[in-house]
Amino acid sequence: MTQTTQNTRVHTAASARDLTKTYGRGDSLVHALRGVDVDLPAGRFTAIMGPSGSGKSTLMHCLAGLDGATSGSVTVAGRDLAGLDDTALTLFRRDHIGFVFQAFNLLPMLTAGQNILLPLELSGRAVDRVRYDQVVGVLGLADRLGHLPSQLSGGQQQRVAIARALVTQPDIVFADEPTGNLDSEASAEVLGHLRRSVRELGMTVVMVTHELDAAAYADDVVVIHDGAITAHLSDPGQDELVAALRGGRA
Repeated sequence: MTQTTQNTRVHTAASARDLTKTYGRGDSLVHALRGVDVDLPAGRFTAIMGPSGSGKSTLMHCLAGLDGATSGSVTVAGRDLAGLDDTALTLFRRDHIGFVFQAFNLLPMLTAGQNILLPLELSGRAVDRVRYDQVVGVLGLADRLGHLPSQLSGGQQQRVAIARALVTQPDIVFADEPTGNLDSEASAEVLGHLRRSVRELGMTVVMVTHELDAAAYADDVVVIHDGAITAHLSDPGQDELVAALRGGRA
């Protein structure tokens, strides 16, 4: 496939325009992002890839509203994040964005089912049992809901964490190296379920990863080098992706 171009008929879940992020000052100034323009389509699984220090995690943090931009704009679910104060941004993330990280961050005294429902309980929102059953079914957790995290494998714990992110029906889910603490078999299991959540639940998932095998599960791959996007590929083959990661244009 060739490098993607913006299709105005495709709904955009998140976008950035001339996004710049710097840290420090003077001789210690670091340019983490350099004028990034990107559109992430809704209803697809996008992987953000690049070498260590390329800016991929910084890009995700800015897109997710976890870190503020130095300049430029970020829009998520039609909202310009720069126009939100800290309280409004916190509420926006709660209502519109889901997060999955390397660490599962499950509460050890709660069962899998209770951990999944925790965001709804904390926000005072009613449980949509149909949605809950859908998420549990897609992630293959129906027979694990009464188990404590200590009674689950790493892959199962990560699937619980993903279910917790999905049950609130966010507009977009950001996953930062979600298989970083898993072996290859558990990683494949988790990535397959993430892809199912996109296919069967209509979710939008954006995943930061440095692993080619993980990126193979994605529909789109954004490649970043030295704080700048060098390729945005749709359904790339492995040769195309490897070339893009090496800094070439596919």
